[in-house]
Amino acid sequence: MDNLTHSLIGAVLGQAGLKRKTGLAMPALILAANLPDIDAPCALYGIESLAMRRGLSHGPLALLILPPLLALALAWFDRWQARRGKRPEARLAVHFGWLVALCYIGALTHPAFDWLNNYGIRLLEPFSHQWFYGDALFIIDPWIIAMLGAGVWVSLRRERRDVAKWMRPARIAIGGVLAYVALNLTISNAAETMVEGDAPYPQVAVANAVPLAFWRRDVLWRDMAGSYGTIPCSLFTCIRYPLTVRKTRMADQRIAEWARHDPAAQAFLFWSRMPIAEPRDGSITLEDQQFSSALTRGSFSVELRPKP
Repeated sequence: MDNLTHSLIGAVLGQAGLKRKTGLAMPALILAANLPDIDAPCALYGIESLAMRRGLSHGPLALLILPPLLALALAWFDRWQARRGKRPEARLAVHFGWLVALCYIGALTHPAFDWLNNYGIRLLEPFSHQWFYGDALFIIDPWIIAMLGAGVWVSLRRERRDVAKWMRPARIAIGGVLAYVALNLTISNAAETMVEGDAPYPQVAVANAVPLAFWRRDVLWRDMAGSYGTIPCSLFTCIRYPLTVRKTRMADQRIAEWARHDPAAQAFLFWSRMPIAEPRDGSITLEDQQFSSALTRGSFSVELRPKP
């Protein structure tokens, strides 16, 4: 998910009551919720970053090591402020055990929500390079942002006005988001099942979430013959006809040959879940079927050429 959503997840957990456990609890939760994205600077490598993102920093080793390091940094900051006489008087005493626990809680929410979209995450890196996909949410979900934002804002207002049960709005927001996630997982699973059970009886069916319209899915399908297409679904109805069928052209032997000398193409093929090839004059453009809509087309593609 986007980093605003991750930050709001950390903030809403704090407003739900966890921030009363120790000093610097809110910074711990918010920073930890974004912690696995320390791999973001690899985007400087361009398309080759597809083989680096959502990997090692999102895997079990990083999730074991990074939270205590963040807790140590926050505890050091608290002591540094105290030595300089600038530690806020209203801040609770820092309980290092709770600080570590909150950093773990915040960090674990990150892969959980990243898994929910169709971009992919390598949950077991470095022990396995396998990609995992939840196919439930669009990568930026305004409904989740709205629920979390409202929960944090109303809770903070109540707290500042010293209203009893100021934590309740945040807890309601958490419950609403969990129910929304469960609903979207159900919609995606139902859409994939409907497409798999009827013509063209695909080998693979992937439910692509649609921005804003959470009740809709564009189900991407492909079969063993190398054909692919998209079937739009809304709740429990799918529109199969007119059915547009295309060829992936991934059986082209030039792809493997040319990609051997192209690090960007190798990274793309490692990341791509549903690759498609478009031959052009003297080159082949590789794209991913999941990102072929008008909104995302061209965002993830690489042009293959023969080695001079």
